[in-house]
Amino acid sequence: MPKPRVGSRARGSSSGRPIMVLLDVLGRRGALRTLWELRGEPLTFRALQAACDSNPGSLNTRLGELRELGVVDHAEGGYRLTEHGRSLMDALAPLQGWADDWACRQSAD
Repeated sequence: MPKPRVGSRARGSSSGRPIMVLLDVLGRRGALRTLWELRGEPLTFRALQAACDSNPGSLNTRLGELRELGVVDHAEGGYRLTEHGRSLMDALAPLQGWADDWACRQSAD
């Protein structure tokens, strides 16, 4: 898959609009799980690999894409969410609330 870049074609869109690039990357296997696991303290590659239950090649690819977007960074102590990564997780929080409500309605039917 091509590297995610605003202005470049993204899966499902030729416009390269920022939202389309973001949704393309978040829709890739393991991307959301990686962000979820990094919501707390920084994790080393091996700890993140174990938490995500991912193979090293796939995780390395996802980390590269998420770093390219500026939502994940690597520093002393391991991988962590950047300020933009934390704001992305905050933006996704209402979606979690919607999903919880939806799941309750599904189980009630």
